[in-house]
Amino acid sequence: MTAAGPVLRCAGLHRYLGHGAGRVHVLRGVSFEAERGCVHAIVGPSGCGKSTLLYQLGLLDRPDDGQIWINGETISNSSDALRTAARGRHLGFVFQFHFLLLEFTALENVMMPMRKFGRLDEAGMATRARRLLDEVGLGDKTHRLGTELSGGEQQRVAVARALANEPAVILADEPTGNLDQSNSAMVFDLLARLARENGQAVVLVTHNPEIARRSDRVLAMRDGVFV
Repeated sequence: MTAAGPVLRCAGLHRYLGHGAGRVHVLRGVSFEAERGCVHAIVGPSGCGKSTLLYQLGLLDRPDDGQIWINGETISNSSDALRTAARGRHLGFVFQFHFLLLEFTALENVMMPMRKFGRLDEAGMATRARRLLDEVGLGDKTHRLGTELSGGEQQRVAVARALANEPAVILADEPTGNLDQSNSAMVFDLLARLARENGQAVVLVTHNPEIARRSDRVLAMRDGVFV
């Protein structure tokens, strides 16, 4: 049984970008908690700091000040090696563009994070990848190349790939931004259902008001802070 409470937490995050007269205070002391089984939508105008916050939470960038905890472990100021290991162990990413390797099959794309993590043997990785592709409705297209999949199908493969290592948190940056209304709803439904079934936290950045409306928690950001 998954423990209740926040799986991802940050406090007092500050981030500056640029130098000298062009230096910009992008994040201004942001604090946030992501609960298991909950979809959190971060909304706000372009340039308000949404994606910068997501990259901080995803350990892709370091804060200038503040702390980040994953599963109770302070990770924000750890070494690069420990941060990389934490990303592979705890986090899954879905971006606006699917970033599939199009010369590989759907199955091979989903197996790639597992190969890096090294927890399963070849048969185990293939079995898990097939199960994930079944869950996103692509069980009959496991051996299709990326070039043979539609845009909506490619993004569903990206969702399956994000879930490959059973992450505690799924971070999504405009995951439906390149999709039509039908596929947008399908991808959101997948993220929400799988998160709730598996006790994972979803944190997504979106400009789509319908996606925000259907999320469990909406956080509005403006000028580097939640409002």
